[in-house]
Amino acid sequence: MSEKELLNVKDLVVDVEEKEILHGVNLTIRPGETHVLMGPNGTGKSTLGYTLLGNPRYTVKQGEIWFDGKNITAEPVNERAKAGIFLSFQNPLEVPGVTLSSFIRNAVEQKTGKRIRLWEFKKQLEAAMELLDMDKSYAERDLNVGFSGGEKKKAEILQLLMLKPKLAILDETDSGLDVDAVRTVSAGIREYQKNSEGSLLVITHSTKILESLPVDYTHVMVEGKIIKTGGAGLVDEINESGFAGYEAEEHR
Repeated sequence: MSEKELLNVKDLVVDVEEKEILHGVNLTIRPGETHVLMGPNGTGKSTLGYTLLGNPRYTVKQGEIWFDGKNITAEPVNERAKAGIFLSFQNPLEVPGVTLSSFIRNAVEQKTGKRIRLWEFKKQLEAAMELLDMDKSYAERDLNVGFSGGEKKKAEILQLLMLKPKLAILDETDSGLDVDAVRTVSAGIREYQKNSEGSLLVITHSTKILESLPVDYTHVMVEGKIIKTGGAGLVDEINESGFAGYEAEEHR
């Protein structure tokens, strides 16, 4: 594991529509590491993900976000994406009129700043779709339009495999997936890490997807603060006891 810091979040305070949601979050992720952020619903986990990507709805009131040695606190979404940050949304958007293939090809070219030959792109795309057990016809369908929940999640992991970001933030990626789909998506995530040595921040209140992913660090977030950090064993502890004890501790 590298000693270099890829992501360094320092004392982050974030407002959403003038309501403070994150209250001094600190988080460090190094290249190749898998971090899990767990906590009850509505505690600020997704807010952290959207803030790291630079969604303008989320206002940083205090603190800094450093990525790959650069302060990106004020950088727009497109610059963060070019730098290598990827967010898999909890509820992926439908984009009528834009095919999955053209969306991904444009995103790859935007990230790299280079044109990619069509035949070369199609070859890479089809290989990634095969890994995810996706029908190749989906490449020419409008992005997420008429896709099931599982198909939308697979389409996002397809983007992950093609874009090869330095940091992938997966927000409730296993939500609504059956056991087979979780296995397929997990295989895609492992392939991404193997081929690009990418880092993961897995945001979840469940543990299904973690059963087949190696976890380096687990963080518990309660009421907008990370109140405990541990290893993979912390996932098992939460599985057994839930978050009630952490919530009670925070209110003492």
